[in-house]
Amino acid sequence: MSRIRLLSESTVNRIAAGEVIERPAAATKELVENALDAGATRIVVCLDGGGIDRLEVTDNGIGMSEEELALCVLRHATSKLTDEMLVRITTLGFRGEALPSIGAAARLQITSRSRDADHACVISVEGGHVSAVAPSGGSAGTRVVVRDLFFATPARRKFLKSPRIEAEHAEAVVRRLAMSAPHVAFRLELDGRVVFEARVQERAERVAALLGPEAAAVMLPVNEERGGLRISGYLCSPAVTRATPVAQTLIVNGRPVADPVLRIAVKVAYRDVITFGRHAIVALYLDVPPDELDVNVHPAKTELRFRDTAAIRSLVIGSVRRALGVGTGQVVPMTSFGASSAPSFASWNRPGRPSYPAPPMSLSPGGVLAGGALTGGGGVSGAFHHGNLAEAQLPFLAGPSARQFTALAPSPDYPLGAPVAQVLDTYIIAVASDGSLVLVDQHAAHERLTHEAIREQMLTGPVRSQPLLLPAVVDLPSGDVARLVARADDLARLGLELEEFGAGAILVRALPAVLGASEPGPLLRDLADEFADMDEETVLSARLDAVIARMACHGSIRAGRKLGQAEMSALLRQMEDTPRAATCSHGRPTVLKLSKADIEKMFGRR
Repeated sequence: MSRIRLLSESTVNRIAAGEVIERPAAATKELVENALDAGATRIVVCLDGGGIDRLEVTDNGIGMSEEELALCVLRHATSKLTDEMLVRITTLGFRGEALPSIGAAARLQITSRSRDADHACVISVEGGHVSAVAPSGGSAGTRVVVRDLFFATPARRKFLKSPRIEAEHAEAVVRRLAMSAPHVAFRLELDGRVVFEARVQERAERVAALLGPEAAAVMLPVNEERGGLRISGYLCSPAVTRATPVAQTLIVNGRPVADPVLRIAVKVAYRDVITFGRHAIVALYLDVPPDELDVNVHPAKTELRFRDTAAIRSLVIGSVRRALGVGTGQVVPMTSFGASSAPSFASWNRPGRPSYPAPPMSLSPGGVLAGGALTGGGGVSGAFHHGNLAEAQLPFLAGPSARQFTALAPSPDYPLGAPVAQVLDTYIIAVASDGSLVLVDQHAAHERLTHEAIREQMLTGPVRSQPLLLPAVVDLPSGDVARLVARADDLARLGLELEEFGAGAILVRALPAVLGASEPGPLLRDLADEFADMDEETVLSARLDAVIARMACHGSIRAGRKLGQAEMSALLRQMEDTPRAATCSHGRPTVLKLSKADIEKMFGRR
């Protein structure tokens, strides 16, 4: 007896189905792509139970005849390929696997009517068993209903996530496809609730509608052509970023993709203008000659292979940089200092160290700046412990005294030295006792101080919260609202008290006291992105530092904020007493130190 045997056709189909249909979002993608290939101008997608219980896609495309309906559920039967060379693929689908794969793993029903037919026809497939085509009622176009996804392959079904998470993935797929086809009207319903509806629009309108008002207000156009390649679309200003690449839509020949070559090119193009750890918001459309592109790399068709990868990368990086206005400027080369150049703070945590000498000032009982001056006879070191440098406690100091004053005598007890001036309202210049020049990024530094303050409070008990005088209402996509509400108890331990406020909004009742008067909107969007990267089963403690880092970033003094002498001195002193203060929460250096030798080298004196 041979140990090698042929698998049954039903087993082969179920194995193949697992490659094409990984989850409800994959089935949604295949069905919507079929509708687009059929010339639809309106597509309605409805999901129940995250698409596991029921998924329905209805379009007004060209429809299918009775004979075509019988063929469409057979494996490798397709109307998309004009030849079998696979070198000029101009449609989204072409493999002829989607419908038979869905039919092998679920209960599939297709009702279709061509535009010249007098009635519709229906066919059903259940776990790979195909019924006969029968007459039916229905309008021109196609309606596909999928029920009990993976009932025939329970091994795959048990690995699905919760209905909410599966619905979020499906929603993301539909939004990307809607971004790729602004000439088509889209409607998405989840459990009977309309999530979004987009009419036929110009590309700019569709991009603005799907990216949201915050991103739409700072969109920059891209439109270049080189050597038969064309790139167009829109970028968001570097001032508006996200915590993850979730808001990056990359479309090649009308096909939304998640291609690593394109993602890295976007990252490189933004590298000099965006904060480390943040991700740009883009909607880029790349047109490539079909014979210069291989889309037959993976059954899901989300990965590509370019014939000239270098040309694609160069076009993306160059066009994005030019759109951002940073592409060709001549820059005088300077010595580069990385995080390793920052001084070590390990020996700085010395209890009982005297307060750094400061000009006469008074300190209010809460350690808050009063009347433009600090108060308290004991100096500023103790007064600003545990994050009291929140922005609400650092008022503007008017006049030149905010940045220029007589430097204090540097002391060897304070490695960051005495503050001398503030440059570009962002960087603090100080002089150490050995004459070294110290540069501090005020936002990055205070971000770390806030991070450590929240973390210390979290380890010793709940983070202290500050109720808002008037609760703030923040409008968010329904998926973000669901993620935040699901983690409401965990966020309450971090001092952030919120609750759902309707279908697409969050009501914020309190913020962590250490954040001061922060704007809750950007903070909630970043936290929602952070939670989107977590599995539903992931406990907050496993990603606590990442969540705290997002909060700290939004509660820190900003670049461009004018600081007075007392404020700068307080910031330096607290950095010396704070662990991990050499880098911010995102890994960027907070302080650079230039020794005499470094400065002489820069000026060519040695």
